[in-house]
Amino acid sequence: MSSLERIAEERTDLDAEELDRLRSLVGAWALVADLAVSDLVLWLPTWNGAGWMAAALVRPATAPTSVPVDLVGSFVPKGREVALDRALVTGRISRNGVEAVPVRGPHRIIGVLARHAVSRAPGHLDESYREIASMLLQMIAEGSFPPPGYGVDPGSAPPRVGDGIIRLDDEGRVMFASPNAMSAFRRLGLAPALQDSNLAHIATRLWRRPGPVDERIALVAGGRVSGHAEIDNASGSVTVHSVLLNPGGVNRGAVVLTRDVTDLRRRERALISKDATIREVHHRVKNNLQTVSALLRLQSRRVDAEEARQALAEAGRRVSAIAAVHEILAQDPGEEIDFDAVVDRLVVLARDLAPAFGAADIAITRDGSLGEVPTDVASPLAMAVSELVHNAVEHAGASSICVVLTRDADRLGVEVVDNGGGVPEPLVEGLGLQIVRSLVEEDLEGMFSLDHCEPQGTRATVAIPT
Repeated sequence: MSSLERIAEERTDLDAEELDRLRSLVGAWALVADLAVSDLVLWLPTWNGAGWMAAALVRPATAPTSVPVDLVGSFVPKGREVALDRALVTGRISRNGVEAVPVRGPHRIIGVLARHAVSRAPGHLDESYREIASMLLQMIAEGSFPPPGYGVDPGSAPPRVGDGIIRLDDEGRVMFASPNAMSAFRRLGLAPALQDSNLAHIATRLWRRPGPVDERIALVAGGRVSGHAEIDNASGSVTVHSVLLNPGGVNRGAVVLTRDVTDLRRRERALISKDATIREVHHRVKNNLQTVSALLRLQSRRVDAEEARQALAEAGRRVSAIAAVHEILAQDPGEEIDFDAVVDRLVVLARDLAPAFGAADIAITRDGSLGEVPTDVASPLAMAVSELVHNAVEHAGASSICVVLTRDADRLGVEVVDNGGGVPEPLVEGLGLQIVRSLVEEDLEGMFSLDHCEPQGTRATVAIPT
């Protein structure tokens, strides 16, 4: 729960709709702070009218802060900040030390925005910034900022004025553009200046993706709707975020924030290409392993010596177990793998091999879940599970085998439980159990045990630290 939500729940009487309005404002108010060159503090009236709680704070990216101390969570009694009280009562912007802007909700004033202006030497864009900021603050007081449909690109940080800003008139023509905004459009291949041009025409002309032009680009870049779009071509990628300026219900054009995301998109495409390459590698490894397994099975049928035939068949089965891991990785390469899917694949392999050992009717199932497991753990653990299931099929004389998966904060657990004849006395570990013990205790630094199961059967237990 965020500090805004916690304070609103504990110290105010705001309802869910009013809290949504505040979340929307806080998600977009960095734009106002940058343009107003001011720190903004959101104050909420307490439920009993005793005073104000500071619920959120944003600092400008265009100047140093004038509020070095984080005020969030602090309380101011009623009457100490006259501007806050006056803005709440009158519903209009009030000035008394700080500028207090009422935040209008669906049915009432639900908070007050305190603007703490930052002192700095005026620049050539300051006058335009102040004009836009004044309109946005008035829109907050009227309840029209942020407007419906305004949002940011999911997964990215909110746009800031420093990335690039363009002011449009009511016909969609550029009144001014910051140097960073002009640089962003030049990255797309624009040679002429933006001043006095129709931004919607420029944006659609620069679009170079295959297929029809996304009509949202013209609407957003032209200042006809509030929202987000991306202009993309072979030279680069630029996002545009527009906000309509309509204080008092009068169309005053729009402000368009730009951001050059060319390098970000190239990195994303590189990652996608890398994932595709990894997926193809795992797919080919899986195919090669399955080919090796098939060759071993074929060779086992041509060998006369029974011991050699069994050795080749078991080698083929072990290769198939490794191939099962790569089969899952080929579908979803990454640092972790869905181990439940691997076990399900091993269970199917065990059922297919069961008739060769006179256990055609044996029931082999999985219970529980391990979920995502690191790939460096999945391969040896899958091999151990395959060996244990195969050992139970071949030697237990059981009618049912269950692979039980458990997971807690510091341990992965696998149990292979059968209802067969139990652990023989004395127990002589064959190659399969020796492989399991080596994989679990040496490679995975875990524990392996084999015990009697009541009333009959055997439980093989593997515990791996996470």
